[in-house]
Amino acid sequence: MTHRLTRDQARRIVVRAQLLDAERPGDVVEVAEQLGYIKIDPTATIAPCEQTVLWSRIGWSYEPGQLQKAVETDRLLFELDGAFRPVSMLPLMLPGMRSRPLRESTKEWLQANDRFRGDVLARLRAEGPLLASDIPDTAQVSRAPDGWSGSNQVPIMLDLLSRLGVTAIVGREGRHRRWDLAERAYPHDMPEYGAEEASALLAERRLQAAGITRPHRYWSGVAKTTGEPAVVEGSEWRFRVDPEAIAALEREDDGGRVAFLNPYDSLLFDRARLTELFDFTYVLEQFKPKSQRVYGFFAHPILMGDRFVGMLDAELDRAHDVLRVNAVHELVAFEPEETEMVRAEIDALGEWLGVAVAGLA
Repeated sequence: MTHRLTRDQARRIVVRAQLLDAERPGDVVEVAEQLGYIKIDPTATIAPCEQTVLWSRIGWSYEPGQLQKAVETDRLLFELDGAFRPVSMLPLMLPGMRSRPLRESTKEWLQANDRFRGDVLARLRAEGPLLASDIPDTAQVSRAPDGWSGSNQVPIMLDLLSRLGVTAIVGREGRHRRWDLAERAYPHDMPEYGAEEASALLAERRLQAAGITRPHRYWSGVAKTTGEPAVVEGSEWRFRVDPEAIAALEREDDGGRVAFLNPYDSLLFDRARLTELFDFTYVLEQFKPKSQRVYGFFAHPILMGDRFVGMLDAELDRAHDVLRVNAVHELVAFEPEETEMVRAEIDALGEWLGVAVAGLA
């Protein structure tokens, strides 16, 4: 059976799947379990991505220390490949990590540095957990700095081995990661899956986080057989939809709320889906010359209910304990009550940051 959905229904499915409806989640782990991952990014015009993602879902009761506790003390989340993820997804990811295909250049680098690899693992086994800076760089062959990594080969080796399921990040000191052996860091009582079963279950989790999406191994991680087929009025796309999201449509619409989304928020990842379902063409202006920016260096899209209505250009000035609002760009003209809703959310953001708000007329 193919589900036939209106655009309103499709948008509501996405918003609920991303925990941005009026019914807020209770804690960090609940958010991670539903979204599948929480992106880590240090750009902090307002706050780092991992913090704003959680605040935009949980609200006033979220405190940054809760994330660190979930990762380092409770061990309910783990860090991998630039994101915090629920431990429940680890057994689904490990089969693919351990059989991960590598580029030929990466294979050659790893083979040329076999002794270096052994040195890194031996140091972790004897002294871990360690920062990358605690481990000597004994690489036989070095990769040139590429803008993402420097000349030190240790972080490169640790990152590569983590994606292969050999090393693991077990905590942070500021923005610096602490590393250990995966066999010591990861739980020993996890279920084990074959590659095909793990891949299918992982696709189901990703569809759960998306609600409704195109089947595409890269953009969505969802297979053509995951979930159930759906079409959306006015769209030629063929979607896959989470059956539980269809069932949830029977619930009364809660009216939604206002949310400011970090530019690296998972809802914004699939730009084509944003345009297709939300009629919202999103361009991150962070890497544009200043003269070409329309909304601001790191403007946060404003979601109201299931519509993108504006862009918040604001920055935190810690020296003066102020959240400076440079502009609230209205993509559609706000009604008076909508203006009040956006301003109330800005005030709530300032209160969460512990600063005053400046710049609002």
